[in-house]
Amino acid sequence: MTTPEVLEPAVAGARQAQAGAVEQWNKTVPVGTPVRYWTGYREGDGKQSRTRTDAQMLGGHTAVVWMDGEPSCVALTHVEPLLSDEIGEARD
Repeated sequence: MTTPEVLEPAVAGARQAQAGAVEQWNKTVPVGTPVRYWTGYREGDGKQSRTRTDAQMLGGHTAVVWMDGEPSCVALTHVEPLLSDEIGEARD
């Protein structure tokens, strides 16, 4: 059986990693950036939109960002900024 003393460092490390992802995203991806994202499994072409917020921590454990036209936030692991030549590619 795993004890809380064993889990606490792992949980703290995961939270630090997520917080680092938020910090890095916000340094490099401004609000309004075109992105490709997936709301479920990261399969297929995904959807395209623009970010409408900075990245943030959801519930203290998951790095997320909100997109135009999407009613819920999406984990940063399921979002990638688009290069200018990729914008609109999924709709062609």
